[in-house]
Amino acid sequence: MRWRTLLGSALLLVTAAGCGPSRVSPTDSLVTRASATDHLTVGIRFDAPGLSERTVDGRFVGFDVDVATFVASELGVAAKDITWRETTPATRETDLTSGAVDLVVATYSITDKRKQVVAFAGPYFTTGQDLLVRRTSPDITGPETLNGRRLCSVTGSTPAQQVRDRFAQAVQLVEYPRYPDCVTALLAGQIDAVTTDGVILAGYVARDPELLKVVGKPFSKESYGVGLRKDDTQGVNAVDDAIRKMISSGDWLRSLNANIGPSGYQLPAPPEVTEK
Repeated sequence: MRWRTLLGSALLLVTAAGCGPSRVSPTDSLVTRASATDHLTVGIRFDAPGLSERTVDGRFVGFDVDVATFVASELGVAAKDITWRETTPATRETDLTSGAVDLVVATYSITDKRKQVVAFAGPYFTTGQDLLVRRTSPDITGPETLNGRRLCSVTGSTPAQQVRDRFAQAVQLVEYPRYPDCVTALLAGQIDAVTTDGVILAGYVARDPELLKVVGKPFSKESYGVGLRKDDTQGVNAVDDAIRKMISSGDWLRSLNANIGPSGYQLPAPPEVTEK
């Protein structure tokens, strides 16, 4: 009879293991999915120095990575149980709505248009749109000086179009899939400037300080949020709580000083995370 008991126990374990994941669906709250699986898939950028970057030895480092890791920890998911997935400005909404990722921490500016598709927690950082230029281009002093010049941004992002609409109607827009492509073209003299958020540009200056500079005259305000699936109120509230804790504990500033501080970028004050 003992073998029957053992067989029955084994079958129960197999059945329980097989049923576990089916109890969690993509429509469940982030909180439910984290607690039920002890795992999260996080969408980050792989190409933003100082913010989120995959190193040559396969590690993921940067301020956004630290934010995501802290949030996951507050949801009960250890760093080793995070799967990092690359997301880009062109795919962030699709990655969330398709269930490819559980949340996005990827220099993701909170906008009313995006709120129609996804939900946001935060903000966890504020910055402003700026210009990256060669140090040999002292005559580019702001977006209004870009008429007749070539301005680069990435596919699926809006900063370059905003420059044309608001400041320089005669600017020539150039798009590449990634910001490193824009920076390479800038160093090669194929374009005249790169535009996106100043904190992103600062990471590239830190790599080539003798060749590049940020103009340093931000002309917008961008608030970075953590992207979640739309209508996940429980998840948004939990992530908001985690961001507040990261700020109050000092981990937020320590991460910024370690990852962004070396670039010389002027760090902003912590944002106010309001009740949703």
